[in-house]
Amino acid sequence: MKSYLDLIDQTFYFPTAEFRIESNSLFFNDIPLEEIIRKYGTPLKISYLPKISYQIQQSKIAFQEAFKKLGYSGKYIYCYCTKSSHFKFILNEVLKNDCYLETSSTYDIDILWKLYHDGRIHKDFLVVCNGFKKEAYVRSISDMINQGFQKVTPILDNLEEVDYYINHIPGEFQVGIRVAADEEPNFDFYTSRLGIRYGDVINFYQQKLQQHKRIKLKILHFFINSGIRDTQYYWTELSKFIYKYCELHKVCPDLDTIDIGGGFPIKTSLAYNYDRIFMTEQIIETIKQICDQNQVPYPNIITEFGNYTVGESGAMIYKVIGQKLQNDKELWYMVDGSFITHIPDSWAKNQKFILLAINNWHKNYRKVHLGGITCDSDDYYNSEEHSGDVYLPAVEKGEPQYIGFFHTGAYQENLSGYGGLQHCLIPATKHIIIDKDENGNFSYELFRDEQKSDEMLRLLGY
Repeated sequence: MKSYLDLIDQTFYFPTAEFRIESNSLFFNDIPLEEIIRKYGTPLKISYLPKISYQIQQSKIAFQEAFKKLGYSGKYIYCYCTKSSHFKFILNEVLKNDCYLETSSTYDIDILWKLYHDGRIHKDFLVVCNGFKKEAYVRSISDMINQGFQKVTPILDNLEEVDYYINHIPGEFQVGIRVAADEEPNFDFYTSRLGIRYGDVINFYQQKLQQHKRIKLKILHFFINSGIRDTQYYWTELSKFIYKYCELHKVCPDLDTIDIGGGFPIKTSLAYNYDRIFMTEQIIETIKQICDQNQVPYPNIITEFGNYTVGESGAMIYKVIGQKLQNDKELWYMVDGSFITHIPDSWAKNQKFILLAINNWHKNYRKVHLGGITCDSDDYYNSEEHSGDVYLPAVEKGEPQYIGFFHTGAYQENLSGYGGLQHCLIPATKHIIIDKDENGNFSYELFRDEQKSDEMLRLLGY
């Protein structure tokens, strides 16, 4: 029988830049995970900050090299969409890299004020304000603009939104328009609920925006749920959007920027083979060709990478605390946490993450199902992105076995209600931040201890 290491080695190109084995124990970005477990215990959430800066710089390099190769004269602007993770330590790391921000709700604006007072952003800082906006959101946007943040840019999501800004911003301000893209054929609806219909964009500008000299339309925004993937659907939607940009630019010379949204995927399997360089070049080439055909200057390009920025910085570590053979062939490894509460993407959206054993790589492997500790029948994980099965080292009952879910850094805390009430009153896990200095030395900070019962009881009114 082959070992667990043999299984991984014969299935993937292993080790990788992120994962390696030393003394039958897994290292993640050179972090000795068993050492961390001995110090902090499990379940344990990890945020590894250097990965965030690495991802940002990789994207910047890809676009800059594509611009140079193809003779593209616009600027590339990297925005981070805060909804992927709002933590202060995340935004501080993002802002080290000459990046800007995209917001989606009222309280995002409160975060911007905190960042401003901390000296992290300035009044000439670009903020792309997306979403269908309640009054509190448009009021907060208007307040920032009125206090001198001239590049806080509301992206108009409907035909009426601009009325509030006209009535509440006495000076000049800039806006964008989000166009409502068509969804993939497998969606329950044809056109996105977000944005203004393609057929209304030109008339809306001419009849509503053009007459107000205080308003400058600077950005045309585009986003599709599938992300940036090499499919006929993506290239069709992108091309349609660029043609609309060219049409609008001819009647609105102030328009000089397109926002192509988010979409670079993260690694959800060791079999990941996405060619980011190729896709970037194809995007730039598509934009360039359509602009050349229409004799329109090349626009600046904004991307809003959220999951791509922070996803690969996160990990979730569990201990197997029990084994249950429920019939002749279904063996369950029960872990000391809950997938529903700790990595809700795996439950609510069937999202897959890289799953690897932390220790015992020298042992034989077996097919298992993973079960969480809630009383919900949906609290399980039993398939991988590359396989319909989960394989882990075969250990005896009571023998320590640790497992890690990797690249869980985006959305999990927001979806699960971080620090609040969670299913079966499972507590929020202990959470540590890992950084690295210029000499390559790791530093560890306990960001939050495991949630205590009195916190939850207080929320429940006891």
